[in-house]
Amino acid sequence: MAEVTPVAEKVTSYFYALLFVRHPHLRPLFPAAMDAQRDRLLRALLTAAEHIDNTPALVAYLQDLGRGHRKYGTRAEHYPAVGECLIGALSRYASASWDAETEAAWVRAYTTISQVMIDAAAADELRAPAWWHAEVVAHELRTPDVAVVTVRPDQPYPFLAGQYTSLETPWWPRIWRHYSFASAPRSDGLLSFHVKAVPAGWVSNALVHRARPGDTIRLGPPTGSMTVDHTTDSGLLCLGGGTGIAPIKALVEDLAEHGARRSVEVFYGARTDHDLYDIDTMLRLQQAHPWLSVRAVVDRQARRRLPDAVRAYGPWHEYDAYLSGPPAMIRNGVDTLTAIGIPSERIRHDAVEELVLAR
Repeated sequence: MAEVTPVAEKVTSYFYALLFVRHPHLRPLFPAAMDAQRDRLLRALLTAAEHIDNTPALVAYLQDLGRGHRKYGTRAEHYPAVGECLIGALSRYASASWDAETEAAWVRAYTTISQVMIDAAAADELRAPAWWHAEVVAHELRTPDVAVVTVRPDQPYPFLAGQYTSLETPWWPRIWRHYSFASAPRSDGLLSFHVKAVPAGWVSNALVHRARPGDTIRLGPPTGSMTVDHTTDSGLLCLGGGTGIAPIKALVEDLAEHGARRSVEVFYGARTDHDLYDIDTMLRLQQAHPWLSVRAVVDRQARRRLPDAVRAYGPWHEYDAYLSGPPAMIRNGVDTLTAIGIPSERIRHDAVEELVLAR
């Protein structure tokens, strides 16, 4: 890993070159433009291999990947080709440390990794489709670059508050992006997402600026572990930055529906007042539920980041913590919360790229 990490971009390029030259029938499984996809598959494989001994976290991570890969059309017979090209790329760029023993270890690791994913996909196939079609039924532009998009799936879509899914638009086939559910499961079956258009974000810009009621998107399976344990009465400390407030709102609604009276403290972070696009909704929830407290933390006013603002309140030792927002906020938040005494096993988040590392 130390040898290939500095040249990861070359490793990735060579990996895909091998894959598409040796197995051209796999090319249609990937988007036409590979700029966003290129790093993801290899990074996931390397992350999994690096944490091969962390069984509980790794298995959950791989099972999610296996289920999620069904929407691409991935089948069990595709995995050996990927493994072959992974070994080929690593052996080329880790030549100083590569030998028969190293290759055997990587073969064992990849065999274990792929089998967990294959088994999860096979089990999922018995109970759920590979994807759902969903019609856009409402599109509300909250700011020039943030929209609340509400869709109606074509068949029942079971999920839990706090989870997320992947979306594909008709304008960019085979390009999927993750978005959290912005509400708890609803009796009418509708799903809502908060989407912020980001520079060069193909899916986000399409959803914010192009999607309209009547359009059809595709949904992957629900996933994520940032859900509420209703068997305890611990308080909840929730940090939501930007559109990360969406799953926090869903958790609050979930607690309300379960009749909870647990203390819930929400810190809603934003760079400016303008970015507090959902503050009215959160304040209405606070007014309706005496166990809920909502605090807005605006960086440019407070001159401090959201995790730092949490230090001014508390203590939080008896709380379960939930974090949702930009990766940097989550990293800083985890550091802050552990430093003030919250055990790491009581801190939940779903920063997809860092899920295994955080666990």
